[in-house]
Amino acid sequence: MRGWLGRLKDAAARAGERRAALQAERDAENAEEREGTAPSGGGGPGSPGLRDPAAAVPWGVRVAAEAGWRFLVIAATVWVLMRVIGAVRLVVLAFVVALLVTALLEPTVARLHRRGLARGAATALTATCGFVILGLVGWFIVWQVLDNLGNLSERVQEGIEELKQWLINSPLHVTEQQINDIADTLSDSIGTSTSEITSTGLQGVTVLVEVITGLLVAMFCTLFLLYDGERIWRWTLRLVPEAARPGVAGAGPRAWRTLTAYVRGTMIVALIDAVFIGIGIYFLGVPLAVPIGVVIFLASFVPLIGAVVSGALAVVVALVTEGVFTALMALMVVLVVQQIEGHLLQPFILGRAVRIHPLAVVLAVTTGGAVAGIGGAVVAVPLVAVGNTVVGYLRTHPPASATGAAPPPVAPAGAEDASAEDDTAP
Repeated sequence: MRGWLGRLKDAAARAGERRAALQAERDAENAEEREGTAPSGGGGPGSPGLRDPAAAVPWGVRVAAEAGWRFLVIAATVWVLMRVIGAVRLVVLAFVVALLVTALLEPTVARLHRRGLARGAATALTATCGFVILGLVGWFIVWQVLDNLGNLSERVQEGIEELKQWLINSPLHVTEQQINDIADTLSDSIGTSTSEITSTGLQGVTVLVEVITGLLVAMFCTLFLLYDGERIWRWTLRLVPEAARPGVAGAGPRAWRTLTAYVRGTMIVALIDAVFIGIGIYFLGVPLAVPIGVVIFLASFVPLIGAVVSGALAVVVALVTEGVFTALMALMVVLVVQQIEGHLLQPFILGRAVRIHPLAVVLAVTTGGAVAGIGGAVVAVPLVAVGNTVVGYLRTHPPASATGAAPPPVAPAGAEDASAEDDTAP
């Protein structure tokens, strides 16, 4: 009993000592807090004895605030940039189109120059041949349309009559009176909208003038980019801050190779689509097969949406001129060719360098079309492909300031991997 009482006394003593130590610590903390919050003559957050207000803000809130104001700066910059682009949209689109055409023609110029032809002569020969081919294609389309216009109008009338009879005899139970009512409604709508049609026609003339101006600017820019592209690239590098210049100099040739691969691959895929769909509808007896094939070729430069619209045009022409069965066969031809394109041609021809997720393609095309119409939809995807290449390169090759190393000297554009990529150097 005596030993047990002794141990109990010792335990009580130790518990009292711990309580005293804890009370002393609490008293010390209260004293420091009172000293920290007491007013001092110095005032201001940097004075001793005052707690920093930022220390009282939770860490997560501070991170959110830091990210928030940076996001606002980026959003404001993008908004201002889009406003500037919208103000000079014609010039920007013309220059981007010139870049695309230059990416297509530059390998030919470089090949002719390596074989001994002067740079100016190689540029003039390549540009002249390219522009002549484009002009001949345009003339051929107009000639085909005008040559088949009379026959087409007759066949359209016959096709509409056949479609009308098919609707009457189909399981849809459409009566002739309903079809006539729809035709009368359309006629009345056209008659009451004469002023709007005239206004649209005037706007169409304005758009035509803008298109011609843009084409002339694009041709002028293409000539100078083909002839003096390397010097223009070196001048552009001098506008970049010195710390970021090595990264831009490394990303530039890679972006140019991506753009060249995209233009080449898209042109080959569009040509295959146009040839095979055009041959298919030609053997089905659909009129204007050649102009429809050219439209399919041009529309294929707008990914996803262009293929759908041009294929629908071929099916509609087949429907109103040859009937339902021919339209179904034309639809089958379009679907088969587009499936081969999407699952075989694009992965094989374009490759991984310019492969973009379909969601990114849809968003890019929609955004480009909303900002700059058809031209914006055409140039949106190559810009996204180039941006993806640049961001990927800069992510794996951080700036010299981030690694602490001295920035290397900037080589001329195209000097890196010159032996392997001489054809596509910017």
